[in-house]
Amino acid sequence: MGLPKFETVRISLLLVALICFGFMSLHQLIYTRGWNRTLQVTVFPLNADSHLSTADYIDTLDDDTFKAIDQWAEREAERYDLDLKTPFNVSLGPQIYNLPPAWPDNANPVAVLFWGLRFRWWAFRNTPDDGAGLTRIRMFVMYHDGKEDKVLAHSLGMQKGLMGLVHAFADHRQTAQNNVVIAHEMLHTVGAIDKYSIGNTPLYPIGFANPQRQPLFPQRNAEIMAGQIPTSHYSSYMAESLRSTIVNPYTASEINWVE
Repeated sequence: MGLPKFETVRISLLLVALICFGFMSLHQLIYTRGWNRTLQVTVFPLNADSHLSTADYIDTLDDDTFKAIDQWAEREAERYDLDLKTPFNVSLGPQIYNLPPAWPDNANPVAVLFWGLRFRWWAFRNTPDDGAGLTRIRMFVMYHDGKEDKVLAHSLGMQKGLMGLVHAFADHRQTAQNNVVIAHEMLHTVGAIDKYSIGNTPLYPIGFANPQRQPLFPQRNAEIMAGQIPTSHYSSYMAESLRSTIVNPYTASEINWVE
């Protein structure tokens, strides 16, 4: 009997890789949505623009920078009577110096798929091993200088792989708002979906903190997966900190905090 053809070997290896990835994703899904243990979240900072001011800001980061995320999650979990008091433990990881692959200019489904594969490979090669294993959530935060006229690239969170890529401002005045973005993308990794339309306007009712409020506007808080506080059906503004954001029942159901 002759040796298998190269194409057969390649397909077999691909199938094995897909099966392993499938089991890993299933394990992560069950673990992160069980809420039996506190989920460890590591923030890995990156200097996205190589500016000295950005480097100086990164040097000031510590675990306390992200403590507001833990406290916010504890507050929201208590509102839903979650047995686990502390859903997340967010800590600062080492700085990463190799930048991830750039988001494709032509963001069609095929390009995004290949970008996702490259991003996972980059994360595998560049994430320091802190012993947390497959159930750690990795948040890669790319810091940019804090110029007021700068528009940051879109951040994202991925449930498969438990990873997020966040673009944030290296400005102490923006730290609280950066935490809103980090928390938003962090919840993507445990199953929450976006609740805003084109233009970042919160969707009614799923993107409202209190869709039963009378009068409906202005809302007093933002739903975390919308990130914006609606002032009308067509206008809203971003929450300044996690103090003014909540997890509404739609998001709570998606992350398995309620039936």
